[in-house]
Amino acid sequence: MARGPSDPCCHLWDGALRSPKEPLCFPTLAGLSPGLQSSLSPWTSAGPWRDWAEPSGTMVGLKPSEVPPTTAVKFLGAGTAACFADLFTFPLDTAKVRLQIQGENQAAHVAQSTHYRGVLGTILTMVRTEGPRSPYNGLVAGLQRQMSFASIRIGLYDSVKQFYTPKGSDHSSITTRILAGCTTGAMAVTCAQPTDVVKVRFQASVQLGARSDRKYSGTMDAYRTIAREEGVRGLWKGTLPNVTRNAIVNCGEMVTYDIIKEKLLDYHLFTDNFPCHFVSAFGAGFCATVVASPVDVVKTRYMNSPLGQYRSPLDCMLKMVAQEGPTAFYKGFTPSFLRLGSWNVVMFVTYEQLKRALMKVQMLRESPF
Repeated sequence: MARGPSDPCCHLWDGALRSPKEPLCFPTLAGLSPGLQSSLSPWTSAGPWRDWAEPSGTMVGLKPSEVPPTTAVKFLGAGTAACFADLFTFPLDTAKVRLQIQGENQAAHVAQSTHYRGVLGTILTMVRTEGPRSPYNGLVAGLQRQMSFASIRIGLYDSVKQFYTPKGSDHSSITTRILAGCTTGAMAVTCAQPTDVVKVRFQASVQLGARSDRKYSGTMDAYRTIAREEGVRGLWKGTLPNVTRNAIVNCGEMVTYDIIKEKLLDYHLFTDNFPCHFVSAFGAGFCATVVASPVDVVKTRYMNSPLGQYRSPLDCMLKMVAQEGPTAFYKGFTPSFLRLGSWNVVMFVTYEQLKRALMKVQMLRESPF
């Protein structure tokens, strides 16, 4: 079939996959063999080619749902994906906590006898001196934290962003996205702070036989003990630095992921599947680590400190600078980045797939057939 520039319709498919914005059509299929007609018919403008064609050649994972995910789906999917990510990255988080508090209590003989060097060195030292389960100290509280924390700050982000977006506007501004990230981050901390306090206490505790400094027999015992010894306010210790940190982290993660993903799709560099989610999540993890590390160190030290050691988060920050210098704010940066980078990749990739899977289940349940 000859091609002509004046032909208003597309020519026979030349084997190239088209963007969904490039219509594919054929002048006619008449006269072709039945087998060839059957092969070409899905690629006509009337066929369901839009569900198949991807510029990258393949769709990795589930295809996006035709119906936008509901708030309930996002809420449940975010919490579940965050728990899944925590299972993979929790040892890195524990190593980060140990490196951040190192040098805080030089008078304690346990701190003097155990010195951590680097991410891998910290994990190996913990396994050698405290047993193979030690990198997962506080995992139960960590999972409790993610189900309450991530569900709010990630699952409600889109809804809050739409709430702040002016009516009639097609796109949300960067200011609107930052405001949404700060809002959901602050809301999440308010609800989940006790779980974060318990998680940090378990991760910071050293178990060296008779010299163990562990005070709690389990997660629920930790909640009870802290409330009894330090009052209910002890469970919300460090809320201010944690609100600050998570507002920054949430903006670094959600806003960066949102913008990178949007630009990748707008410029047709990726389609809405795994490679796009991976690149966006990695960029979000790096940005979040850079901006949030100083606040994270102050938060960790203040939440782990015994009663009376610091008068306030500001006092903790000033003592850190006076005793250890400004580089103390970036203690544990490498494990923080490894943890946040890998956590974001696992979480966002899982989250995107869970949203699609849950929407398919919901649509099947609502289908009359």
